[in-house]
Amino acid sequence: MPDSPFRSDELEALVRDVNDWGDGPGAAPVEVDPATDAGRTPETAPARPAGVERLETATLSAVAPGSPLGRLLVLLGTAGASDLLLLAGVPPVLRIDGRLRFTEAPALDDDVVRGLFEDHLSPRSQRAMETRGAVDLALRLAQPGAGVAGRFRLNLHRQRGGLAAAVRALPTRVPTLEQLRLPPQLAELVRARQGLVLVCGPTGAGKTSTLAALVNEINRSRRRHIVTIEDPIEYEHRHERSLVEQVEVGRDAPDFATALRACLRQDPDVVLVGEMRDLETISTALTAAETGHLILSTLHTSDVSQAVHRIIDVFPAEQQGQVRQQLALSLHAIVAQQLVPRLDGRGRVPAVELLRGTYPVRHLVRKGAVEKLHHEVQTGLKEGMVSLEASLADLVRRGLVAEEEAAVRVRRPELLQTLLRV
Repeated sequence: MPDSPFRSDELEALVRDVNDWGDGPGAAPVEVDPATDAGRTPETAPARPAGVERLETATLSAVAPGSPLGRLLVLLGTAGASDLLLLAGVPPVLRIDGRLRFTEAPALDDDVVRGLFEDHLSPRSQRAMETRGAVDLALRLAQPGAGVAGRFRLNLHRQRGGLAAAVRALPTRVPTLEQLRLPPQLAELVRARQGLVLVCGPTGAGKTSTLAALVNEINRSRRRHIVTIEDPIEYEHRHERSLVEQVEVGRDAPDFATALRACLRQDPDVVLVGEMRDLETISTALTAAETGHLILSTLHTSDVSQAVHRIIDVFPAEQQGQVRQQLALSLHAIVAQQLVPRLDGRGRVPAVELLRGTYPVRHLVRKGAVEKLHHEVQTGLKEGMVSLEASLADLVRRGLVAEEEAAVRVRRPELLQTLLRV
């Protein structure tokens, strides 16, 4: 953390005393039994209410590099893949630059897939598999090598009566907007004190990386209290100019809605909600954006109009008029992005659509004329807006992507052709 202009010898002594508490010879014994409330003395540990499940207290599950699962994680990292897919009947499959690549290893069977993960399932995770048929976990490679990520997100699920797994490598460094090749005007979105900023796109479009870069932009340049709510935590942020708290759903809070409600009583300036999944989370996020917080979140939609539709359609018909009013007041920006394969085969580049919450945009949202938002994007160049067609046309003109790849990603191919002829 940077040096603070406020210094107090008395406060520093108090912090030292608090950090040393419990280490002296007269300290009360502390139980750290996973079956009870960790870190409580027997006298002070409160009884857990009936029916309330204890949250996970363990950190990332460590995987030895030499173990069968560890060797697969090393392969994932050294191959430069984003994902590893494991299911019975086929060899391990990697996703590299958005494309699936079958490895030359032998086909897996169900017992092998089960054996890879059984040591990493806590009792709570096992119950989730039994009741819901799927569970999300976080893994850590105990000794990551050069070029191999040390943290991974795992979704373990059932299919055809057996187990399957999808593993994603989590980057060890928080990217910048420049490194992600995103438009520099995105940095302006997080200069606001309040409002709602949505990042949209299909699965694997880089939404989480964009949000991490936006948080990084704030962290490097402003003194803010930032709280992220994620499932699981993908990028670990260090405290720079800002103070960054990271809440993991399942370990630190039971769900997004509960974490978001609690967070608003913790004096945040900026709140990142990993995904707005349900009515309660969306409603709380809209209220928070109205009442002085900058809210960053994601939606699985392909363009800005669909994002507005998705938010409004979550609510019952009798509430949608009020929700349109709330969204019109709180909307600051919507970013819709896709990752497009490069023409030279060296990875992918983002194509971005950007809608700013100008007065005409707010008016259309309030009226429910969402289908007209695309016109506002096209005519909002002076306000920093960008259409998906314009972004793709620019990538084609610069020789970064093929015209055929651009054409299959737009809803208005005639507009793309017009822009390419200009």
